[in-house]
Amino acid sequence: MYHPLVAQAALAVSFLAAATVPRNLVLSNDDGWATAQIRAQFDALVAAGYEVILSAPALNQSGKGSRSKTPSVLDEPCEFDTCPVGSPAEGFNASDPRLNYVNAYPVDAARYGVQTLSRQFFDGSSPDFVVSGPNIGREYLNVGISTQFSGTVGAAAEASKLGIPAVAFSGASGSHVSYTTLVSSPTSTSALAANIYANLTIDFLRVLFNTTASPLLPPGVILNVNYPSATRCPDPAEYRWVLARNLWNPFATDVEVCGSARLPTEADVVANEDGCYASVTVISATTKTDVGRATQAAIVESLEGLPLSCMD
Repeated sequence: MYHPLVAQAALAVSFLAAATVPRNLVLSNDDGWATAQIRAQFDALVAAGYEVILSAPALNQSGKGSRSKTPSVLDEPCEFDTCPVGSPAEGFNASDPRLNYVNAYPVDAARYGVQTLSRQFFDGSSPDFVVSGPNIGREYLNVGISTQFSGTVGAAAEASKLGIPAVAFSGASGSHVSYTTLVSSPTSTSALAANIYANLTIDFLRVLFNTTASPLLPPGVILNVNYPSATRCPDPAEYRWVLARNLWNPFATDVEVCGSARLPTEADVVANEDGCYASVTVISATTKTDVGRATQAAIVESLEGLPLSCMD
């Protein structure tokens, strides 16, 4: 039987051996600090050998985009009653201080992780990388115009603006459930989806971190990765990665992939039911939409080991 954490641990020896591989990570999202999705990703990153700080909203803050506000004392409990009314604006899990909440928006949580928490946990240093998500898609992914409103994309974009490379991840399956579901109902759709997407993210990062490119991602650029339905595609080995566009543009000339200089849209990639295709889109951290051909080409070179696939 496939076990994602065993597979992830096996990968650690190979890709953490190189001294240049990013090791210190901040993990954020917009769905909240206590969801099954983000905790499965945290566990998977730790099992793979990374040093990880989780810094995410205290409550579900989906759809907040790049909005920001001053963190405030909790006037309602954290999601799933993980902290009581009156808790401080920023707090942590008493049994594991690497698990942190911020009672504000995704951008604020990501910024707190980069500027404050990382310096506490990483010997005064900034993180090497920010992982945002995977977002709980519930069949609504961070594709097309939705990147403008996605807090998951907003958190990754904020990290990039602060000089930290970042990727936003989203999956079509799963629901907004507590991290306790990972133990209490490990065969539930939400728990299985959380573990599948966490494993795929580990594999994606392994390839990206093994690149010889410097910097890891061009300044002001993030990647937006969307996974198809885990119910339809339960085996991580069946997933294929397809370079895509955020928005359809008949006048754009993209990097040539699969014999064409016109990339498919990310929405078309994840909706294709003829295979298990995950979209990989290169977007600007400022506009949150497509970059030019030259920047796309640089990312193709960085992801050479993935490998990128053509849709059948």
